[in-house]
Amino acid sequence: GEPAVERAKRLNFDPYLQFQERLRALEAQGHPIGKIDLRIIGATWSAYPKNYQTWFVKRCFQAANEYKKSKGKNKRLTDVQVTNENAKSRIVGLSIETRPDWINQEEIKRLRMLGVTKVELGVQSLEENVLKLSRRGHRIEETARATKLLKDAGFKVSYQMMLNLPGANPKREMAMAEELFKDPRFQPDYLKIYPCAIIKEAPLYIWYLRGNYRPYKIKTLVRIIKAIKSRVPPYVRIERIIRDIPAPRIVEGPTKVSNLRELIKKEMGKENLKCLCIRCREPKEDSFVSKNLLLFRQDYQASDGKEIFLSFEDKNREHLYGLLRLRLPETEEVGPPTVFPILKGAAIIREVHTYGQAIGFGQRQKNSPQHQGLGKKLMREAERITLKEFGIKKMAVIASVGVRDYFRQLGYRLRDTYMIKRLSASSGFPLGLPRSGAKTVARRRSFNL
Repeated sequence: GEPAVERAKRLNFDPYLQFQERLRALEAQGHPIGKIDLRIIGATWSAYPKNYQTWFVKRCFQAANEYKKSKGKNKRLTDVQVTNENAKSRIVGLSIETRPDWINQEEIKRLRMLGVTKVELGVQSLEENVLKLSRRGHRIEETARATKLLKDAGFKVSYQMMLNLPGANPKREMAMAEELFKDPRFQPDYLKIYPCAIIKEAPLYIWYLRGNYRPYKIKTLVRIIKAIKSRVPPYVRIERIIRDIPAPRIVEGPTKVSNLRELIKKEMGKENLKCLCIRCREPKEDSFVSKNLLLFRQDYQASDGKEIFLSFEDKNREHLYGLLRLRLPETEEVGPPTVFPILKGAAIIREVHTYGQAIGFGQRQKNSPQHQGLGKKLMREAERITLKEFGIKKMAVIASVGVRDYFRQLGYRLRDTYMIKRLSASSGFPLGLPRSGAKTVARRRSFNL
């Protein structure tokens, strides 16, 4: 019943047709379609046959390349990826969803070959007994291992967490909100909160009929999500807090409330609670002022490495306009060399993103943060930190196919699916920011663009 599923069914699950129909709909609504952030959904991606995965992704790239153009020849995946580097509709992000126990070195190599830059892990819970009762088939240690492997290879990591599963309780789930971001084994970049929904097709429905399972009341669920949102760090983006399942399909549960996010926001306002997640601070239209932005920096430990989060925000931290995620290995010998030798001894930029109203390549609008130089300034500061503070002379970027040219303009070259640059004394430029170690919480300085 989800819109994306209904569209796929109507088009016989053909990725080419799905992609182009979505482009037509976005274009008809007035949205620019030059930059495509592609998310492939549907169970565990890693479990599909490998030749089907390759065909599916290739057809998506072909659909982008051939939108409103004649169809080309049936080329290899690498060929259509190269074409997409300069296409009018470029894939600037590609994410899949999978289970933690499917992530290993070979899977990571394959994901990079396909062009994937972000992985959504079906973590669901940090409680072993909950995972066992829910028959997830994986344990917490596999979540920690998958997170480290993905971050070492530069991927953005999203956790899908499901509240109200069998065996869960409100007190422990509120404590889990802190564990997610205090335990360095986890620290996801993105978070999706999916309250468990009872549908007739699931075995859980039988438990419900027998009285062995009861979902939370709406007040309990709101209280838990408020606790999560009020504790989330400013370097995390809460993408969703409810599944897009039509209410008539749900037998019972809080997920019948379609405006759950708005309800929680209203409740938090009454209690003077704020959510510092990236989504809650993304700028609205016409809110961008180019003068006197502040450059914030936050260092934290995650998965046996150091993460540095850089962001351009206003002085009150109410609006975030651009961000960069930089990962530094503990030593030159620790990290991902066994997966990608090109990454040995390198720092890696896992994400650089500018928010605000989307505009096309080469365009510029006064009230949009995009194409104002924020990304380049973040890149140069990351290069300066890497070389001057840590003495690391090589930088890698896990760039999507559609943005490779952007990094080429900054001196990077494509090597084994990554954009690589040797840093020298001229790399970066001093912004006069305080330099500090891992205990830095946030540093800021007025920065006139």
